[in-house]
Amino acid sequence: MKDLFNALRWLSKILNAVAGIALTFMMLLTVADVLLRAGGHPIIGTYEISALCLGLVIGFGIPQVSLDRGHVYMEFLLVKFPKRGKDVMNTLTRGLCVLLFAFIGYNLFYVGAGFQASGEVTATIKLPIYPVAYGVGICCFLQCAVFLFDIVRIWKGEYE
Repeated sequence: MKDLFNALRWLSKILNAVAGIALTFMMLLTVADVLLRAGGHPIIGTYEISALCLGLVIGFGIPQVSLDRGHVYMEFLLVKFPKRGKDVMNTLTRGLCVLLFAFIGYNLFYVGAGFQASGEVTATIKLPIYPVAYGVGICCFLQCAVFLFDIVRIWKGEYE
């Protein structure tokens, strides 16, 4: 179980690094486009590339942020619960999140298959859209694994 968790953490770090690279690229592309646009030579397809990169930034960053517990938590209700009640509530919310992210991941694969079958590409520079949908779908399934490991850690007493 420990090896599987370490593999999950390693994969999440790699995907987070990809998200960071995509964010940096998006920033550099936007700055270059603004500077070149002022000179009368904008970069064609900046909006499309930025939109695809944003999908990578959000989707690929989610598993690592969850592992690091970097999300905002609203614990005003949980503070009043005993330890067992907190564990039950945390398990229920993680279980619902597993269902939600599994549903989102499945639908992203469905949409990606539709994009791939129809040959859907961006309007200006004709980049295919389906790889981003598949990539974010994979990250949603990875997020499900993160939540399942959270549930295991909750009941082992290793959470919080």
